[in-house]
Amino acid sequence: MTWDILNIIGTIAFAISGVLIAIEEDYDLFGMYVLGFTTAFGGGLIRNLLMGITIENFWLQDHLFEIAFLAITVFYLLPKKWRSKWKNRVVFFDAIGLAAFAIQGANYAVSIDAPLIVVIIAACMTGAGGGMLRDLFAGRKPMILSSGIYAFWAVLVGIAIGLDWIHGPYSTFSLLLSIVILRILSVYFNWNLPYFIYNRRRMDN
Repeated sequence: MTWDILNIIGTIAFAISGVLIAIEEDYDLFGMYVLGFTTAFGGGLIRNLLMGITIENFWLQDHLFEIAFLAITVFYLLPKKWRSKWKNRVVFFDAIGLAAFAIQGANYAVSIDAPLIVVIIAACMTGAGGGMLRDLFAGRKPMILSSGIYAFWAVLVGIAIGLDWIHGPYSTFSLLLSIVILRILSVYFNWNLPYFIYNRRRMDN
């Protein structure tokens, strides 16, 4: 039950996240569907390819495809003034999708008795892979590489689940809520991991 709920939450959140990016980039209706589906399913596809899971399993998610299609369509049919109010909510939906899919990816890796490092990678790729593909398709710098400790929260999910610290639905949804809040706070307060600042003018001199 928890598995299905996480899939639905992540799919809807990431589909809307993709649509909001498409609106920001002035994409047409087809572009909205492409970015919405890419964000919702790209991470799981990357995870499956890395873990050697047959591609047929990806196409068996027909109910999730329908949910994503419905979410994108409903959002598109909203009055324009309603949609404009959600334009600045990309981080919110992206945080929900990141948390839900990172937990789902980590749980999947644990279910096949994968080692801890694989659990962490599965959490990162499932949680952040779709957003990475979305940003590349939208011509943006991927958030996973540059923004607000994005993938780090997925790593924490992988560690917590891989070390068996999370038990039952209540602790799972507490973890989801915690990651969503931490992701939003990291954007609001501009938290970042250390990065290298290249001063071209100084290097030229």
